[in-house]
Amino acid sequence: MRIDAMTYGRPLAEVGDEVRDLEARGYDAWFVGEVTHDPLLACTAAGLAADRMEIGTAITVAFPRSPMHVAYAAHDLQALTGGRFVLGLGSQIKPHIEKRFGTEWRQPAARMREFILALREIWSAWETGEPLRFRGEFTRHTLMTPFFTPADHGHGPPAVYLAAVGPRMTEVAGEVADGLLCHGFTTARYLDEVTLPSVARGAAAGDRDPSAVAISVPLFIVTGDDDAERQRTEAEVRGQIAFYGSTPAYRAVLDLHGWGELHEQLHARSLDGAWAEMPGLIDDEVLDAFAIVASPGEVGRRVRERFGGLADRVALPVDLPVDQDTWATLVTDIRDG
Repeated sequence: MRIDAMTYGRPLAEVGDEVRDLEARGYDAWFVGEVTHDPLLACTAAGLAADRMEIGTAITVAFPRSPMHVAYAAHDLQALTGGRFVLGLGSQIKPHIEKRFGTEWRQPAARMREFILALREIWSAWETGEPLRFRGEFTRHTLMTPFFTPADHGHGPPAVYLAAVGPRMTEVAGEVADGLLCHGFTTARYLDEVTLPSVARGAAAGDRDPSAVAISVPLFIVTGDDDAERQRTEAEVRGQIAFYGSTPAYRAVLDLHGWGELHEQLHARSLDGAWAEMPGLIDDEVLDAFAIVASPGEVGRRVRERFGGLADRVALPVDLPVDQDTWATLVTDIRDG
């Protein structure tokens, strides 16, 4: 099981120091989300600093961008990292696409499938010199002259991971992606009963083996060497679970556990702006389902027990409150079992 670092963006001038530190600590990959900074720019800074880690996005929001824009950026990052770039794509949700990015939301699963197929056609045309003739329902790419064709960097196309929660988008990942970026708002039960069967259906549609799709799971972790530290991480995680649980797009995870009423309560408070009240609705049963709750020395073992056999890689917060010796044990427990 690989161990990834999941970050949500630092100023570009700080990215290199963070990457070098995480690489020295033994992380296998550095993934950055699209929150307050452009993730593709951040990956440029990270790629210049990393010697061995994979560098990737988790996620780049696809729909406001043209596949051609993303193809060029990903091609350059694959060259910069020596073949260690992972392009993680995601759809975001309708309000953000329409109201924040100002672009169209329509048939997200079908559109994402086409987006990934378009990327692969563009990269193939660059590599082989064959004419680019991609005609889809949502995008068309039929012009590529030598002047606009980047040089072959010799590393092949980057891996493409897709973020998904619902079954339909997860099927798309199984059909056309190299990996699935699970949302942090997931549980081992949801992964086992909903996510992995959806990957298998998609893989069957694409005449692929489901094992060809790497499963990546970001983790919520509650831990600490003393009560104050544990309470701090617990408060943060309860807040994160409450925030995601209030979002209609993620309700299915709660419904599977019989917690649909909790979503209604959280959503109502979010509409009222009562954000401070929401973490108090996350009881210990819900916390334990979504988070690894353990002492620092037990975190790695608990991760392996919960996700061994379900996930190929897990993403840990970069600020876990563990000392150097405990961290070494944690890494060994997760990676080697």
